[in-house]
Amino acid sequence: MYYKKREILITSALPYANGPLHIGNILEHIQCDIWSRFHNLNGSLCIKVCGDDSHGTPIMLHANKIGVSPKNLIKKIYKEHLLDLAKFDIYYDNYYRTHSIENKVFICKVFKKLFRNNLIKKNVINQLFDTIENIFLPDRYIIGTCPKCFSENQYSDNCSICGACYDSLNVINPISVLSKEVPIKKKTIHYFFCLDKFYKILKFWHECKLHESVINKLKEWFIVGLKKWDISRDSPYFGFKIPNEDSKYFYVWMDAPIGYISIFNNLCMKNSNFIFSKYWKIKTNIELYHFIGKDIMYFHTLFWPSILHGINFKMPNNIFIHGFLIINNKKMSKSKGTFLTAAKFSKYLNSEYLRYYYASKLNNVLDDIDLNINDFVNKVNSDIIGKFVNILSRIIKFINTYFDNKLSKNILNFNKKIIVDFINQKYIINEYYENRQYCFVLKHIMFLCDKINFYINNQKPWILIKDNENFAFVQEICTTVINIFKILTFYIKPILPKISNNIELILNIYPLNYKNYAFLLLDHKINPYVHLVERLDENMIKNIMNI
Repeated sequence: MYYKKREILITSALPYANGPLHIGNILEHIQCDIWSRFHNLNGSLCIKVCGDDSHGTPIMLHANKIGVSPKNLIKKIYKEHLLDLAKFDIYYDNYYRTHSIENKVFICKVFKKLFRNNLIKKNVINQLFDTIENIFLPDRYIIGTCPKCFSENQYSDNCSICGACYDSLNVINPISVLSKEVPIKKKTIHYFFCLDKFYKILKFWHECKLHESVINKLKEWFIVGLKKWDISRDSPYFGFKIPNEDSKYFYVWMDAPIGYISIFNNLCMKNSNFIFSKYWKIKTNIELYHFIGKDIMYFHTLFWPSILHGINFKMPNNIFIHGFLIINNKKMSKSKGTFLTAAKFSKYLNSEYLRYYYASKLNNVLDDIDLNINDFVNKVNSDIIGKFVNILSRIIKFINTYFDNKLSKNILNFNKKIIVDFINQKYIINEYYENRQYCFVLKHIMFLCDKINFYINNQKPWILIKDNENFAFVQEICTTVINIFKILTFYIKPILPKISNNIELILNIYPLNYKNYAFLLLDHKINPYVHLVERLDENMIKNIMNI
């Protein structure tokens, strides 16, 4: 299954362009990056695209606050996001933005096609209006209490606590962000997408594609009945105007998912190897997956597949949804010292450590991921350093010191059988990777590390080397271990790409992939060992996070 060449297009949810990425944002990009690296290392073509979500009220608010235009703000944030991602070894085949000519063209095409297909309607509705500022209030200009879970200080389009989406008129005790006054209700004309017409197709798609835990979370929407979705906003708003309208704009959650299409189209314009229509037509063997957080699950599992079906585009093969990041069992908070930007983390700590820790927690369910500082330090020091890297550091010194960096020409069949056993572990590990059960990937790799460390302890090369007659045997033991370590490096490479690349340099081998990871290194010259990683100190992390 896993060596069959597959063509896959995957996306991460678009980071919002009103501030720097924090380590919670990075979680999703790491999850997506690991999956794409796994597939590419195993012979598939996995294209990964993403970009900045560059429209909406929060951008307007932040731009006004710092005294710049929204366009200049999103340009600045775009550059910062690229740098932040690169520090965690995350590179997309195309990283773009929704505020682009391509996205404007596509959203207008989508709108017109849906309108022609009788899937968009105009309705007169009541909206909250600020009589002091004399404007209709967009979602993020209204603060109130969530009508679902009753959490206070929530925006009027969705709740950051329970994830519920709702109409601004349903917010309890609404207050205008601008005037701090209670807004009134006033009539206006809005455009609505007829989500209710997709009940049967969504139910079928959910049951065929989505994880059971996701289906269970979505049941409430079908119980109360799917309703028409407001896809327009009144001025002032930073975004694209609706065709033939002067003061109405597309809601950010209408143009943001369409950004997946326009960002990929931008890649096709730059690289003729990719044919746009081949990826998005309904009948295609190319797979499409989206990686998102559970806070935007409803947009991606209800509205987005319905829009794609409404314009005769391919619906996703699946939506991969992860839980929230919490730190020491608490929600990230600047005031409580549990908020950390990606830039600050990577400035003081090895970013690969966070890749490893997130992977050790990630599964294919909706559970939240707790970044526990004590556990983080222990996993890095125990697993990466104490188990994995330790295999190479304790063995390579014999090859470097006694055998002029040269591996033995042959090894006994007994040791070959041990190596073959490690090679055959790919079936278990690949299954875990495919199902995004990275925590089980690492548990199994650490189990294999324990096995080879046990082998080293039994062989005791540090004792054998004291007798010149054992030199050839010691060289064979070390050659066996280094060949097994090479295999383990291939298995862990999607999670620790930079450390794996440095290991490849030490072993003097080409970049590992599914074609060469099992080749035996015999009569092969390696390079002197260089230090790969540093141990973590808990107090240093606490100082960085001001805990």
